[in-house]
Amino acid sequence: MEKGGSVRGINAKGQGEMPRKKIDKLVDFAKDFGAKGLAYIAIQNDGTVKSSFAKFMTEEELAALVKAMDGENGDLLLFAADKNKVVWDVLGNLRLEIARQLEILDKGDYKFLWITEFPLLEWNDEQERFQAMHHPFTMPMDEDLPLLDTDPGKVRAKAYDIVLNGTELGGGSVRIFNNDIQSKMFEMLGFTPEQAEAQFGFLLNAFKYGVPPHAGLAYGLDRLIMLMAQEDSIRDVIAFPKIKDASCLMTEAPTRVEQKQLDELAIALVEQIEE
Repeated sequence: MEKGGSVRGINAKGQGEMPRKKIDKLVDFAKDFGAKGLAYIAIQNDGTVKSSFAKFMTEEELAALVKAMDGENGDLLLFAADKNKVVWDVLGNLRLEIARQLEILDKGDYKFLWITEFPLLEWNDEQERFQAMHHPFTMPMDEDLPLLDTDPGKVRAKAYDIVLNGTELGGGSVRIFNNDIQSKMFEMLGFTPEQAEAQFGFLLNAFKYGVPPHAGLAYGLDRLIMLMAQEDSIRDVIAFPKIKDASCLMTEAPTRVEQKQLDELAIALVEQIEE
C-alpha cells in the first residue's frame, strides 16, 4: 500500500457461518483500535462464499486470496488495511476477541514470551520527524549503528519485553553509555545541539566522566497478580483502583485540599474570569 501501509488478515477457523450481526459487532470492535472498517470473506460449510468486497474482484482473484489464507469450507477470513501499526493492533486484538467469544482461552495455561529487537525509532506523521519507540536513552543494536545516517527506520533497539498470555509483564532496555551515540540519538529526534544541551545537559556532562554499560528491567507486579488470579482487569487486583475519569471511589480523590497544603507546595489558585 501507499504511505507504508499493508493489507493483512486472519483466518477464524470454523466461523464461516457466523451471523452478519456478529460480524458487524466485530467490525465495531476493530474500529475501537483504529480500523476504518473490516473486510471479510465468509466461506459457508457448503462452499458458498459471501464477501464484503467480492464485487470488486474476479472469481480467480477471490479464489487466490482464499488459498493464500488457507481458507476452507466453514472458515471466516477477516482483513484490515491501513498503516502497519493500526493493522497489527486491529488483527491482534480481533484474534483475542474471537478466542474469548469461543471460550478457547485457557487462563490456567501460562505462555511466556520474550520480545526483543524493537525498532529504535518510529515516524511521527504529524510532527514529520522520528521519535523514540521506547525512550531516547535506549542503545541501538551495534550492527545497526551505520543505519542511523542512512535508514533510521530500520535501526533496532537493545530493548526487551517479557509477555505472559498476551499481557506485558515488564520491559526494559540497555541504556546508551556513549556520548557520541547519545548526541546522535538527540540529533535523530530533531534536537539541535543547543536544545539537547538545554534539556539534557546534565546527562551529557555526566558522560564526560565515564558511564559504565548498564541495563534494567521493570516488572508490573499487579499485572502478574491479575493473571495469577485469572482476572480480566487490573482494577480487580490493585488496592486503590481508578475508574475511567481517573477518580478513586475509595479515597474520593481528587478532592479539595487545605490552603496550608497549597502554601507548602507554593501553589496559588487563581480565579479565571470569563470574558
